[in-house]
This record gives sequence, structure tokens and C-alpha cells, in this order.
Amino acid sequence: MSAPLATDTRALAGLFTASGVIHLVRPQVFEPIVPAPLREHDRALVLASGVAELACAAGLVHPATRRAAGWASVAVLLGVLPANVQMSLDHGRRAQRRQTPAARGAFAGTLLRLPLQLPMLRAAYRATRR
Repeated sequence: MSAPLATDTRALAGLFTASGVIHLVRPQVFEPIVPAPLREHDRALVLASGVAELACAAGLVHPATRRAAGWASVAVLLGVLPANVQMSLDHGRRAQRRQTPAARGAFAGTLLRLPLQLPMLRAAYRATRR
């Protein structure tokens, strides 16, 4: 008998599913946040991360693959962290240039998003132990 899918694992699988689909359907949304040294391969990296997110989501929901998918999810989350940091840096520069409430709000949103990586990492790690 397999353990039921924990709420945090289910949520992480849902987030990975949504994000993975967007990566594949609208990769141009994510290409600007690929860190500068990797921009030569931005489309390939965005598509690969989308596939990885979808694979993690599928693996998390199946008990036989949950442990491995948890470790893969940790790796994916750590792998995309530089892109999230790049997004904050870019929005911060834009907010400095434009000095508009919208630009400052977007920058604040990216800063608030960074700590959300921690509960996602925690959920991924917990999945390795289930």
C-alpha cells in the first residue's frame, strides 16, 4: 500500500505542471531571464527546463518514482534559481531607470518570489523521504 500524496507534494507537482506547460507553449516568456552567460542557448534551456518540470511533476505523483522525482525536483529548483535571481536583477535595473510605480511593483514582486523557493525546495526534499 502506498502512502497518499501529501499536500505539499501535490502542490509542487501542480506548480511544476503549470510552469512546465508555459515553458513549452510560450518559451519567449522565460528567455529574458536566462542568465547572461547562458543566453546563447536560451530557447534550448527554457524548453529543457519545461520538460524537466513536467517529468518531475509526473514522477512526484507516482509512489514508485516519488523519491527520485523529489531529488530531481530539488535539482531543477536549484538549477532555475539563477534565472529567478536574474529576473530580480533585471527588474531592479528597470525600476531604477523608469522610476514608475509599475516598475517598482514588478521589482518588489520578483523579490517576494525568491523566498518562495524555500517551501518548494522543502516540499521536494520531503518527497524524497516518502
